[in-house]
This record gives sequence, C-alpha cells and structure tokens, in this order.
Amino acid sequence: MAVNVAVVGATGAVGDLMRRVLAERKFPIKSVKFLASEKSAGKQVEFAGKPYTVEALRPEAFAGVQIVLSSTPGKVSKEFSPIAAKAGAIVVDNSSAWRMDPDCPLVVPEVNADQLHHIKKGIVANPNCVAIPLTVAVHPLRALGTVKRIVVSTYQSSSGKGATGLTDFDAQLKAFAAGGPVPAPTAHRAQLAGNVITLDWTLDPNGYTEEENKVINETKKILGDAAIGVNPTCVRVPVRISHCLSMNVEFDRPVSAADAKAALAAAAGVTLLDETKDGRFPQPIHAEGSDSTFVGRVRLDPSNPNALSLWVVADNLRKGAASNAVQCAEELINRGIVK
Repeated sequence: MAVNVAVVGATGAVGDLMRRVLAERKFPIKSVKFLASEKSAGKQVEFAGKPYTVEALRPEAFAGVQIVLSSTPGKVSKEFSPIAAKAGAIVVDNSSAWRMDPDCPLVVPEVNADQLHHIKKGIVANPNCVAIPLTVAVHPLRALGTVKRIVVSTYQSSSGKGATGLTDFDAQLKAFAAGGPVPAPTAHRAQLAGNVITLDWTLDPNGYTEEENKVINETKKILGDAAIGVNPTCVRVPVRISHCLSMNVEFDRPVSAADAKAALAAAAGVTLLDETKDGRFPQPIHAEGSDSTFVGRVRLDPSNPNALSLWVVADNLRKGAASNAVQCAEELINRGIVK
C-alpha cells in the first residue's frame, strides 16, 4: 500500500537522513513533500534521484497527507504535530515534546510495536537516541529473567547535537590536529576535540541532566515497566557519529553469558560481535551508516551473580533517530493502522 508522506524538518541532519532511509528501504510512497521553516522554503533537496522544492511549514501543507515524519525542535513540534494529526495524518515525531505524553506511544519497533495500536492523539513519539539502542539490546534478554536494574554510561558522538554539532567538532578537530589554538565551541558546551564532556548541564533536582532523565523515563516507558531501576551517566566524546553504551544489567536470577549471547544473536535489529570467537567488538565505525544495534563484550559481572555487562553501539542519526522513525511508519502500514 502506497501512502502520501510529508517530511518535516527536511533540511536538517535527521531530515536529510529520513529522505535517504525512505529511499533505501523502498518505502511505499504515493506522493511526498518536504517541509521546513520559511528560511529553508524554496531550497532544493534530492529524493530517490529527483529534485524537490522544500515547502514552508504551514497548516495547509498537511492536506491529504497520511504519514508525517517530523524532526524539529520541541517548540515547533508542539505547534505543528497536532495540526498535522487534526488534518488526518499520523505523525512520527522525533522531538522530545511528546515522548512522555501518556496518550502518545513511545515506540521502538523491535521492542514494542504493539503500542502503535494505541495512538490517541495521532502522534507517535520517536525515542531518545540512547533509549533506542538500550532497549533494543535489553529486550531480548528479558526472556532469560526479569530485569531489575540497568546501570549505563554513555559515550555520545558530536552528531548528537545535529549538523551544528558536527560543524563545531570538525572545526575544533582540524585546529587540534594542527597543534594550533582550538576555536571556542559553538554547539558543544566545552571543547570536544581531545576531550570528554558531560552533556548539556540542565540539572534536575535529582542531580541528573536532562539527557540522563530522558534515558531513565523513556527506558521505563518503552519496556513498559516502571519498576526497572535505570541509572545513567551521559557524556559527549570526540567521535563524529555513533553512540556507545557501557551497560550492566541486573536480573532476578543468574543468567549465563552464553544464553545472553544466543538471545542477542537471534534478536531483531541486533548484530552480535562476539569477541571471544573472532576478536571483533562493536565500534562506532561499525555502526555508522547501519540501522543495526551492535552488541558485544557480553560477560558475567564478577561482583554480582545475577548481572551481565555488555557494550552497545548504534548510529545515533540512523537507528537513534531517522531509521527508527521510518520503521515505525512501515509498521503503521503493515499493521493496517494507516489505510
């Protein structure tokens, strides 16, 4: 079934990838339009080898559209995603605006695609770029025992700040490599080249950053288990693309590393790189350009017989954003939700 599609935020880093992923996955499109701010309206973008003119983001642009893939700041999403839904479209929204709304499912297709049958506001929330690979990796392990607690440290790439983050990092890296003075950061909160920094320091009263609270709350919602303990520490590292996660997962019973590897190897959306067999382990360069979540370093926690440690890597722009959104749209069609 071919559908009418609109991509909102089409000129941004994630919007650009949405176009590419739609083409790569041969998404069934009847018609497509690309929308952005007035500033970007009139620009040319390419999709499936053809040029398209970007249209201004206006309410009338959603007439006849069935699926909207949106990647805009939360403020823009708060205004326009309900307008698109009122016009009859289902919106897959990549901003943080709707993720914790109880009437908007927060979906990772490999984990909880069934939630797409419960869209009350016409909006499906696309999760945070850490919560997506985290839940893809943890979900198959839940068949081995009840997950009680997840302790995760993240190593997040500069592209987590979008196109401006990459531009900022590239300028810093060029100067750093040349041995000259590094320019003042324009997107990151401190120098990133040759450095590791905490993510934007918007502290909650609990002492955790906004990003860390997203990981806590979204993981619980995606897995459908408010009782799971989630303790994250999120940092930015000098890598262009792909986020890495060092995870310790505690169960209600002992779980063997062999059983965990078998479950991960068979799981949808997971690529297991088993270092004990061939020396390979997940790296950002493996994940870049892929829609898979790479998992390795699966091992028993020597301090806790009920816990496993693992290393997870995923392309934050693709699986952490654009590809997950397109997969949600595919499920909307496959499940007969969009007709």
